[in-house]
Amino acid sequence: MCTLQQPAKIETSAKSTSHNVQQRGFTLIELMIVVAIIGILASIALPSYTDYVKRGKAAEATSTIADGKVKLEQFYQDNRTYAGGPCPANGKYFDYDCTNLTDTTFLITAAGQGDMSNFEFSVDQANVKASKYDGVTGAGCWLTGKNGSC
Repeated sequence: MCTLQQPAKIETSAKSTSHNVQQRGFTLIELMIVVAIIGILASIALPSYTDYVKRGKAAEATSTIADGKVKLEQFYQDNRTYAGGPCPANGKYFDYDCTNLTDTTFLITAAGQGDMSNFEFSVDQANVKASKYDGVTGAGCWLTGKNGSC
Protein backbone atom coordinates (compact mmCIF):
# COMPACT_ATOMS: atom_id res chain seq x y z
CA MET A 1 0.00 0.00 0.00
CA CYS A 2 1.07 3.35 -0.86
CA THR A 3 0.79 6.23 1.59
CA LEU A 4 0.62 9.81 0.58
CA GLN A 5 2.95 12.11 2.28
CA GLN A 6 2.02 15.66 2.94
CA PRO A 7 4.29 18.25 1.51
CA ALA A 8 6.63 19.84 3.98
CA LYS A 9 5.57 23.22 5.32
CA ILE A 10 7.78 26.09 4.47
CA GLU A 11 8.18 28.42 7.41
CA THR A 12 8.77 32.08 6.85
CA SER A 13 10.93 34.10 9.09
CA ALA A 14 9.48 36.87 11.26
CA LYS A 15 11.43 39.44 9.28
CA SER A 16 9.57 38.93 6.04
CA THR A 17 6.74 41.40 5.39
CA SER A 18 3.78 41.37 3.12
CA HIS A 19 3.65 44.01 0.43
CA ASN A 20 -0.14 44.31 0.65
CA VAL A 21 -0.21 46.03 4.07
CA GLN A 22 -1.43 49.65 3.84
CA GLN A 23 -0.29 52.27 6.33
CA ARG A 24 -2.85 54.71 7.65
CA GLY A 25 -2.46 58.26 9.00
CA PHE A 26 -0.75 61.49 8.03
CA THR A 27 2.88 62.36 7.89
CA LEU A 28 4.32 65.13 9.99
CA ILE A 29 4.89 67.25 6.89
CA GLU A 30 1.23 66.98 5.88
CA LEU A 31 0.11 68.06 9.35
CA MET A 32 2.55 70.99 9.37
CA ILE A 33 1.22 72.17 5.99
CA VAL A 34 -2.37 72.09 7.29
CA VAL A 35 -1.39 74.05 10.41
CA ALA A 36 0.43 76.63 8.27
CA ILE A 37 -2.59 77.07 5.99
CA ILE A 38 -4.89 77.53 9.00
CA GLY A 39 -2.49 80.10 10.44
CA ILE A 40 -2.40 82.09 7.20
CA LEU A 41 -6.21 82.10 6.92
CA ALA A 42 -6.56 83.18 10.56
CA SER A 43 -4.07 86.04 10.11
CA ILE A 44 -6.14 87.34 7.21
CA ALA A 45 -9.58 86.86 8.81
CA LEU A 46 -8.92 88.08 12.36
CA PRO A 47 -8.31 91.79 11.56
CA SER A 48 -11.42 91.91 9.37
CA TYR A 49 -13.50 90.31 12.09
CA THR A 50 -12.24 92.73 14.76
CA ASP A 51 -13.04 95.72 12.55
CA TYR A 52 -16.51 94.29 11.93
CA VAL A 53 -17.12 93.97 15.69
CA LYS A 54 -15.92 97.55 16.31
CA ARG A 55 -18.24 98.91 13.61
CA GLY A 56 -21.12 97.15 15.32
CA LYS A 57 -20.23 98.66 18.68
CA ALA A 58 -19.76 102.15 17.17
CA ALA A 59 -23.35 102.05 15.91
CA GLU A 60 -24.46 102.38 19.54
CA ALA A 61 -22.89 105.84 19.75
CA THR A 62 -24.27 107.26 16.54
CA SER A 63 -27.81 106.02 17.15
CA THR A 64 -27.85 107.15 20.80
CA ILE A 65 -26.50 110.61 19.92
CA ALA A 66 -29.05 111.02 17.12
CA ASP A 67 -31.83 110.01 19.52
CA GLY A 68 -30.47 112.42 22.16
CA LYS A 69 -30.43 115.25 19.63
CA VAL A 70 -34.10 114.62 18.76
CA LYS A 71 -35.04 114.62 22.46
CA LEU A 72 -33.17 117.89 23.07
CA GLU A 73 -34.92 119.47 20.07
CA GLN A 74 -38.29 118.33 21.45
CA PHE A 75 -37.32 119.78 24.84
CA TYR A 76 -36.41 123.06 23.13
CA GLN A 77 -39.79 123.18 21.34
CA ASP A 78 -41.56 122.82 24.68
CA ASN A 79 -39.33 125.10 26.81
CA ARG A 80 -37.56 127.46 24.37
CA THR A 81 -34.21 126.49 25.91
CA TYR A 82 -31.79 123.55 25.82
CA ALA A 83 -30.71 124.21 29.44
CA GLY A 84 -31.91 121.40 31.67
CA GLY A 85 -32.72 119.15 28.70
CA PRO A 86 -32.33 115.36 28.78
CA CYS A 87 -28.95 113.78 28.14
CA PRO A 88 -28.56 110.15 27.01
CA ALA A 89 -27.62 107.67 29.72
CA ASN A 90 -24.27 105.87 29.49
CA GLY A 91 -24.39 102.79 27.29
CA LYS A 92 -22.56 99.51 27.14
CA TYR A 93 -19.62 100.77 25.05
CA PHE A 94 -19.87 104.57 25.32
CA ASP A 95 -20.21 107.28 27.96
CA TYR A 96 -22.41 110.22 26.93
CA ASP A 97 -22.06 113.81 28.02
CA CYS A 98 -24.15 116.92 27.28
CA THR A 99 -22.14 120.12 27.53
CA ASN A 100 -22.76 123.73 26.65
CA LEU A 101 -26.49 123.43 27.43
CA THR A 102 -27.65 127.03 27.12
CA ASP A 103 -30.77 128.73 25.79
CA THR A 104 -29.62 128.24 22.20
CA THR A 105 -26.75 125.72 22.14
CA PHE A 106 -25.88 122.16 23.11
CA LEU A 107 -23.17 119.59 22.43
CA ILE A 108 -23.65 115.84 22.89
CA THR A 109 -20.50 113.72 22.94
CA ALA A 110 -19.94 109.99 23.12
CA ALA A 111 -16.59 108.76 24.40
CA GLY A 112 -15.74 105.10 23.97
CA GLN A 113 -14.85 102.92 26.92
CA GLY A 114 -12.78 99.74 27.12
CA ASP A 115 -11.69 98.46 23.72
CA MET A 116 -13.65 101.33 22.16
CA SER A 117 -11.62 104.02 23.98
CA ASN A 118 -10.18 105.22 20.67
CA PHE A 119 -13.63 106.29 19.42
CA GLU A 120 -15.45 109.64 19.91
CA PHE A 121 -18.58 111.07 18.31
CA SER A 122 -20.32 114.43 18.79
CA VAL A 123 -23.12 116.60 17.44
CA ASP A 124 -24.32 120.12 18.26
CA GLN A 125 -27.51 122.14 17.80
CA ALA A 126 -26.57 123.05 14.21
CA ASN A 127 -26.15 119.32 13.38
CA VAL A 128 -22.38 119.72 13.04
CA LYS A 129 -20.98 116.23 13.46
CA ALA A 130 -17.44 115.21 14.36
CA SER A 131 -15.88 111.86 15.07
CA LYS A 132 -12.72 109.96 15.82
CA TYR A 133 -13.04 106.40 14.51
CA ASP A 134 -10.25 104.16 15.81
CA GLY A 135 -7.80 107.06 15.61
CA VAL A 136 -9.00 108.47 12.25
CA THR A 137 -10.54 111.93 12.64
CA GLY A 138 -13.50 113.03 10.57
CA ALA A 139 -14.95 116.52 10.50
CA GLY A 140 -18.49 117.21 9.41
CA CYS A 141 -19.64 113.59 9.57
CA TRP A 142 -19.62 110.44 11.65
CA LEU A 143 -17.05 108.08 10.26
CA THR A 144 -18.17 104.54 9.62
CA GLY A 145 -14.81 102.95 8.80
CA LYS A 146 -11.04 103.26 9.19
CA ASN A 147 -10.75 104.47 5.60
CA GLY A 148 -12.28 107.82 6.57
CA SER A 149 -15.56 107.34 4.72
CA CYS A 150 -18.72 108.90 6.06
